[in-house]
Amino acid sequence: MTLPVAPHPTPRDLLVLHALRCTGTSGTARLAAATGLPEAEAESELIDLAVSGLVTRTAGPFGGWSLTDPGRAADAARIAEELDAADARSAVTAAFERFLVLNPELLDLCTAWQTRTVDGTLTANDHTDPAHDARVLHRFVDLHRRAEPVCTELAAVLARFGHYRARLADALARAGGGEWEYLTDDLASYHTVWFHLHEDLLATLGIPRGWTAEPPSDRTGSGPR
Repeated sequence: MTLPVAPHPTPRDLLVLHALRCTGTSGTARLAAATGLPEAEAESELIDLAVSGLVTRTAGPFGGWSLTDPGRAADAARIAEELDAADARSAVTAAFERFLVLNPELLDLCTAWQTRTVDGTLTANDHTDPAHDARVLHRFVDLHRRAEPVCTELAAVLARFGHYRARLADALARAGGGEWEYLTDDLASYHTVWFHLHEDLLATLGIPRGWTAEPPSDRTGSGPR
């Protein structure tokens, strides 16, 4: 009997470094949530990365941890090496193709949640129309049902992608429980986590943001044109 292959684990330092690449400037608690690490462990990794010159911390209410230029280069190199070491390029490319099909729908849903039409005029959604909100939330649930297999496929080859599945499910559950900001407006909202997943897929495959062509094909060996 052939045993299933375990997903490739990401070292803790790279897990934190790459999470910072995908989230942008972030506090320690936010990075801990993004990686699934205890906050103390995330902070310890950040300090070590700072000593190595790969990350820096800006003080102040709007500050946080961010990548340095060497940190961004190191992340790109190590993530590419990880992808090849896990022999996961084909699987991640296929999942990215499926993600791209869902992505426009997610953006439309976010717009539908933030706005609604009143007397023929598009206006900000003040959440005084329960029927409108219920319809949009139902569509989010349906989208999530179709997105879950994509996250599962990714987590089966690279363990770090499993955190997205958990974070998306948590955000949707909180929104369904009445915490509406967890759809589009919170730093841990469904839309924010989805955006981070999109960034991660682009970074993992070495695709620059804004590139709108088909993702690179592992079968042909072609890249962005």
